[in-house]
Amino acid sequence: MSYLENIRTFVRVYELGSMSAAGRDLRISPAVTSARISQLEEHLSVRLFQRTTRNLTPTEQGKAFYGGACAVLEAVEEAEAQVVDITENPKGALFVAAPLGVGRRLIAPQVPGFLAAYPEVSVRLRLTDRKVDLTTEGLDLAFFLGQPEDSTLRIRKIADVARVLCASPAYIADRGMPETGEDLVKDGHECLNLRFPGATEFQWRLVTPEGVRRFRVAGRYESDDGDVLTDWALAGHGIALKPVFEVAEYLQTGRLVPVALDTPPEPIQMACLFTHRRRQDPKTRLFMDWMIEQIETVVKAADRAGQLPR
Repeated sequence: MSYLENIRTFVRVYELGSMSAAGRDLRISPAVTSARISQLEEHLSVRLFQRTTRNLTPTEQGKAFYGGACAVLEAVEEAEAQVVDITENPKGALFVAAPLGVGRRLIAPQVPGFLAAYPEVSVRLRLTDRKVDLTTEGLDLAFFLGQPEDSTLRIRKIADVARVLCASPAYIADRGMPETGEDLVKDGHECLNLRFPGATEFQWRLVTPEGVRRFRVAGRYESDDGDVLTDWALAGHGIALKPVFEVAEYLQTGRLVPVALDTPPEPIQMACLFTHRRRQDPKTRLFMDWMIEQIETVVKAADRAGQLPR
């Protein structure tokens, strides 16, 4: 088992490019991480990494070993998964990522029910609106809204989620009610936008009588946290484009009202993203099945509660 742990440590050091980062990911000290790499190098009689005070880079032997090391870990995980399937007793930690709004409103509330049903499984939930990398961050699966950029990963669709352009009554009283996407641009409405490092210009995809069109909107308010945009909209600072499930309670109470109803936002895909090998893990499949069933119910209820015109 120690040799297998050395291989597992090597793979994480290779993927993360750092002994300390790999140690944090594996929850071991930097000293143990370094010792495992040294033991592996001694066993193989080669140097796997070139080390300097500032950099750590794989050698040609390290690059060659990485592919085989991944294959070994995948084979072991698949064998373990088959055993777990037989015993029907999944166990171990699940590393899950989700956008903030999705995680807070859809994923986190369902985790206790899943853990009660499977007491030997633990869930480590990471919430962020930035894009995540499943491989380098050691994730089992990630929930997301939109279209993934990495075509090598596996996708399991959950639902097409309705979205709404919304603002507070105070904002509408001050700036007027936009009827279309053209009004948003022409009248210079304050559009609240989700922005990440490296993001391109803002374009909202709205459904017009001629089909889906992109509208280049502008605004002074930007954040990488979707809930901050909701707070700004509630405070009367502008118009937000939100999944209905995130703002259904505010639409229901009138604290937010739909705008630009003649050109509503295009629905957005909600799905799970995972690697091929993670699909072999029963606890990953069970977690996806559980969440998909719960999410579909919550999203449909939110759409009804939002009472958007159809």
